[in-house]
Amino acid sequence: MAVSLVATGITFPDASIQTTRASQVPAFTNRIINGAMVVDQRNAGASVTPTATQYALDRWQITVAQASKLSIQQSSTAPAGFINSTLITSLSAYSVGASDFFDYRQSIEGLNVADFGWGTANAQTVTLSFWVRSSLTGTFGGAVKNNAGNRSYPFTYTISVANTFEQKTVTIAGDTSGTWLTTNGAGLILQIGLGVGSTFSGTAGAWAAANYLSATGATSVVGTNGATFYITGVQLEKGSTATSFDYRPYGTELALCQRYYGKGRSAGIPRSNDSVFISYTTFKSEMRAAPTVTTSDSSSVQYTAVDAWSGYKSPGSAGSFQDFTWTATAEL
Repeated sequence: MAVSLVATGITFPDASIQTTRASQVPAFTNRIINGAMVVDQRNAGASVTPTATQYALDRWQITVAQASKLSIQQSSTAPAGFINSTLITSLSAYSVGASDFFDYRQSIEGLNVADFGWGTANAQTVTLSFWVRSSLTGTFGGAVKNNAGNRSYPFTYTISVANTFEQKTVTIAGDTSGTWLTTNGAGLILQIGLGVGSTFSGTAGAWAAANYLSATGATSVVGTNGATFYITGVQLEKGSTATSFDYRPYGTELALCQRYYGKGRSAGIPRSNDSVFISYTTFKSEMRAAPTVTTSDSSSVQYTAVDAWSGYKSPGSAGSFQDFTWTATAEL
C-alpha cells in the first residue's frame, strides 16, 4: 500500500493516519511594538528627565504636564523570560492638579489594528497584558483611546506586593462607537497612568465619550519622591484571553521600530567643480510617512520620502571625505 494524502491527513502502508493541521505560528499577535523594551535607539539605556512630552524607548512616549517630575530609562531589571524593562522614577512628591497628567503611552498605527473593527457593530474584544513592578502598592490605572480623544476606556489593575514583578491582564470589549482610524495614523492609543488629574480620569471598565487617560482614584507614581515603576512584556491582542508573550526576533522588532524612527550616517566626497557634497540615503525600513530628517551638521535636507532622503552641504573641500549622522522621525 502506498503512502497517500487524504482529507484527514497522511495514510501510511500500515493503514495508520497521521493527521495534519495548519501552522499555529502567530501572525503579529501582539499589536504593541517593542513591548519587551529591548530597542532604545535614542538613548541606549541612558536616563532622561523629560521637560516636555517626548519619546523614550522606541515607540514609547512619555507625556508630562510638568517638567522634571520623573526620569525614564531602559533597565535590565526584568521578570523571568525578559531582559529589559522601562524604569520610571519619581523625582519629587508632586501633588497632581486636576488638569495635570503623566503617562507612558504607545500610539498604534491604524493599519495594524484595522481588524479590531472598532467603531463598527463587529468590534472585537481585545486583551492587554503586561508585567509591572513598583515600590508602591495599590490600584493603578490606564486607558485606551482613539486618535480624536473623544472615545476612551479607563481601566485599573492592582499591584499587591512592592518591588516584585506581577503580570496583569485587562480584557476590553471593543468599542462599537466613535471613529477609529484604519490608516497610517494613530488607530489606537494605549496609556499607562503615572499620575493623572480628575479632568482626565474616568470610571474604570466603561467606554466614555471623553479624553480619559486613566481611571479615577488611581495611584500617582509622581506623588511619592523616589517611587519606582517598571513595565515590560506589554501585549495587546484580539480575544478575551491573554496568551504567552509574542516574542519576535530582535532584528524584526528593530525593523518595526525603524518605520517610525531611524538613524544612520551618510558619507561621500564633494564635487570638484563647486565643492558641494550631495548625499542620497535610503532608510533601513520604509517609514510610516515622509519623515522629518535632522542632521548633525549644517547639511540641508532637500527631499524626504518614505524610503529615502537627500541633502547637500556647501561649501566643502573638494576631494576631501565628508560624513555626518542623521535621524529620521515619522512618529504618530
